[in-house]
Amino acid sequence: MTKICISDDALAIACGADKIAAAIAKAAPDAAIVRTSSWGMHWLEPLVEVDGIGYGPATIADISAILDGSSPLKIGPIANHPYIAKQQRLTFARAGKTRPTSLTDYKASDGWTGLKTARELGSDKIIKTVVESGLRGRGGAGFPTGIKWKTVGETISKRKYIVCNADEGDSGTFADRMLMEGDPFCLIEGMAIAGLAVGAKKAFIYVRSEYPHAIAKLNAALAVCGHIIAPFEIEVRVGAGAYVCGEETSLLNSLEGKRGEVRAKPPIPAHEGLFGMPTVVNNVLTLAAIPYILTHGAQAYADYGIGRSRGTMPIQLAGNLKYPGLYETAFGLTLGELVHTIGGGTQSGRPVKAVQVGGPLGAYHPPAQFDTAFDYEAFGEAGGLIGHGGIVVFDESADMLRQARFAMEFCAAESCGKCTPCRLGSVRGVELLDNIKNGGRKANDRVESLLQMHNAPKDTARNVSDEISLLTDLCETMEFGSLCALGGFAPYPVMSAIKHWPHDFDIGENLLQTGKKEVV
Repeated sequence: MTKICISDDALAIACGADKIAAAIAKAAPDAAIVRTSSWGMHWLEPLVEVDGIGYGPATIADISAILDGSSPLKIGPIANHPYIAKQQRLTFARAGKTRPTSLTDYKASDGWTGLKTARELGSDKIIKTVVESGLRGRGGAGFPTGIKWKTVGETISKRKYIVCNADEGDSGTFADRMLMEGDPFCLIEGMAIAGLAVGAKKAFIYVRSEYPHAIAKLNAALAVCGHIIAPFEIEVRVGAGAYVCGEETSLLNSLEGKRGEVRAKPPIPAHEGLFGMPTVVNNVLTLAAIPYILTHGAQAYADYGIGRSRGTMPIQLAGNLKYPGLYETAFGLTLGELVHTIGGGTQSGRPVKAVQVGGPLGAYHPPAQFDTAFDYEAFGEAGGLIGHGGIVVFDESADMLRQARFAMEFCAAESCGKCTPCRLGSVRGVELLDNIKNGGRKANDRVESLLQMHNAPKDTARNVSDEISLLTDLCETMEFGSLCALGGFAPYPVMSAIKHWPHDFDIGENLLQTGKKEVV
């Protein structure tokens, strides 16, 4: 019997996968049509796999030729495609191969092996294994996962919690969604292992409301595997769409039914988290890496990567690219390789102007930095951050002043309002960038007349250089004075845009030296 696989991933569905599947069912009623997870080659969706041979992007008109094997959309065996074959898939090892909520498929592909091993090892050895693997948080700052677990494990409390941060809100990111929709048991297994490690019996998955397919898949998976993870319990909670709830303490407030705003630290969540109890807060990719580590051992995972960045990272390629999609690989590839060799360069055919790494608050990197290795420390030295592993590419038509303004506008819209540097700084940042766009702030006639009445100095106009100086000071205040990364990272795209593309701000290289400090 012919086996035809079509993804039921949200992106595939948006591209017409459901209609393709229905049409193929009519055209080939004797075929076995299987809805699988996504391979992550998004430019080929809807991707149809007939007995191992891929065709894409498919349309209704292509179905007859696909079924008889004559379609020019043929890409050969999907597993052998260069985009897939060159990857090092550990977290996404099942992507494109298994049915998302099939326990049979999951068990047949090493599913629950990590949990079984964890139960044999006990909490101390589980934590030791995670520490030795070198796994760092895949959501932002890259804090060592094992150390966080060790802290929670050593904290004495009558209750402890595991919280999965699935509030994936960064632009150009979709790995969390793909994992939850395509391999939900992997996340569940990772959370159960975390519970064993620290002594937690209850867990929550905080998912953004914009992910209805992921929410449905997670609930369906939990309904059939509850007996496997028992007595550990996991509950899915749906967020209301606030970007700031991706910050761990704001997320915890939201879970408690409070306003989603940042908490001051200390205490850290590992000591006083959800409902005041010690809590492990990890994101989806971090927890989904755990089953592999417990199944194959710490060294097997640590053998991938470079320096202090161990293991693999599911990198999300988006923006103006020929081959956007998910690419999991060991740390160490350069930014240029990811953009040109793997992503194929721009879809428009124009030269790459900028690449933003780490979401809407990540720095913009010019082609001159394309030799930067994809590694936490290397990106830190380059004035950026890896964040959740999202890469968004812009060609030479991009206006970097406009992009910088968007960062401040985004921060102003999404700020929880708890701290002044973020709440007011972002608004002032938008105003300053508008002044720069207009050639500097003009003197205010009304204010000037009032000042004259009181014999005060005139409200003189400021030129672009003055505005850049003020903006630099403002960004420094936001970076070091904000309570969380929302306000702290908003300066990254702004200052990197000014540094690398000064002419988009109508200033020359010689004006980058402001009255107080060099723009960096």
